[in-house]
Amino acid sequence: MRTPPFRPHDLLWLRVPDRFDAGGDWPDWLDAAWMLQAPVVVRREAVDGSRVPVGVRGATRSQRCKGYVQRAMVARCVTPEMLAHVPADLSLPPLETLAALAPQLDALGLAWGPAGGTGFQLASGLPVLRADSDLDLLVRAPAPLSSHVVGQLLQLRAGCRIDIQVDTGWGGFALNEYARGGRVMVKTAHGPVLVTDPWQHAAAA
Repeated sequence: MRTPPFRPHDLLWLRVPDRFDAGGDWPDWLDAAWMLQAPVVVRREAVDGSRVPVGVRGATRSQRCKGYVQRAMVARCVTPEMLAHVPADLSLPPLETLAALAPQLDALGLAWGPAGGTGFQLASGLPVLRADSDLDLLVRAPAPLSSHVVGQLLQLRAGCRIDIQVDTGWGGFALNEYARGGRVMVKTAHGPVLVTDPWQHAAAA
């Protein structure tokens, strides 16, 4: 059976953690002990062959490193959607917010899940969130979102700042920017582009 392609924001654990290719020496903060615990996150980049473009995050916001892994080295994949209802420490505002908003997001019939630091901590158990961390949410939307759904998403309110990213399959964009009207910056595998309708470009790709 053919393995489905990994998508941006998916979290991957490696069979051999030191096979992460950073294109040179690993940064000082990154070591084998961290890679044994931490997943890498799939990022957007067009690559050839069996390579998967990924990033590694460390314990602090400034610790980030881009690189690649071989698809054959992936032992496990966790998607944001798989983390939408994982029990968590509700003393942290991003996790408390996630739990509070989950029923509203489910009611919209969307494919959604936590990304960023929230998704990383839920998946790995590594304490990367702080009390002032944002909640990053990913919404998968291969077809245009109705104005009603966009309005409902924009009205979500809870105990921390919420950043909603929409993934059309072709690229990803910030919902707040899209809601303002005009052109929106869409991150694609070939770089960022400015478009007026991200779904029209997704259909043409």
